[in-house]
Amino acid sequence: MNMLYDSESFVVVHIHANAGEADDTPRRNDSSLSLEPSVPTLARHGFEIVDKRSGKEVYLDGSWAEMFQLQLNAWEVDTPSEEEVERILDGYTGLAQQPVLLH
Repeated sequence: MNMLYDSESFVVVHIHANAGEADDTPRRNDSSLSLEPSVPTLARHGFEIVDKRSGKEVYLDGSWAEMFQLQLNAWEVDTPSEEEVERILDGYTGLAQQPVLLH
């Protein structure tokens, strides 16, 4: 988990799925008696955006996370002002339905 942005209004965290959880210990495969490493079944990353003003958060994964990653890539090329970042993040607040209980 990496904190990408923290302001008075928003927090953005990049969450890496299965980070540090890869289990490379051999296990017995009953059908062939061979040893195989354990592989995670779902390795998806996402972004959590917390709107501090409303006390709600949204978790972006799948295609939403891919679109947000494209935005981050664009910001790396052309560094935006804080106002520009806040305006883009504010666009995601309509998706935020989950109240933040503990953070």
